[in-house]
Amino acid sequence: MTISAEYLEQQKQLHQNPNYGVASLQYAPLVIELADQIGAKSISDYGAGKCNLQKKMNELGQSEFQYYPYDPAFPEYGDPKEADLVCCIDVLEHIEPLYLEAVLKDLEGITSKIGFFTIHTGPAVKHLSDGRNAHLIQRPASWWLPQLCEHFEIAQLQRSPGGFWIVVEPHSSS
Repeated sequence: MTISAEYLEQQKQLHQNPNYGVASLQYAPLVIELADQIGAKSISDYGAGKCNLQKKMNELGQSEFQYYPYDPAFPEYGDPKEADLVCCIDVLEHIEPLYLEAVLKDLEGITSKIGFFTIHTGPAVKHLSDGRNAHLIQRPASWWLPQLCEHFEIAQLQRSPGGFWIVVEPHSSS
């Protein structure tokens, strides 16, 4: 299980806000660059929300790939699917701490070539209906790295406003 029933309902409420889940728009050019570098034929968008990443990539002229959205707030997308490039943009800091390990295992299981994850390390502007900050995990990159290294090899890490983005690869089988 990767999300509690109560939190799932709160996420569904937040997704009714048109300004919730728009972080992927700014990262679309970088995702296109990464996809080109590895010759990605498939992109899995873990925590896809309203599929803004796909919309922006299509707008930028990139549509020659299989797009697999996943978001528990949108059950019509189905289960997470394996892909050459797995994007998890502005999602991990929203995960309930109890379920972080399960989410990282999910991501590990679907990443065939590389993963591109963005993580905000401070508070969000938005709050949940119970008053909690929408960023349930507010930790620095130094806290996140050991969590990620349990599941992936780190290929690149870059600071970004409010946090960082990271490119990961599956652990080698040797």
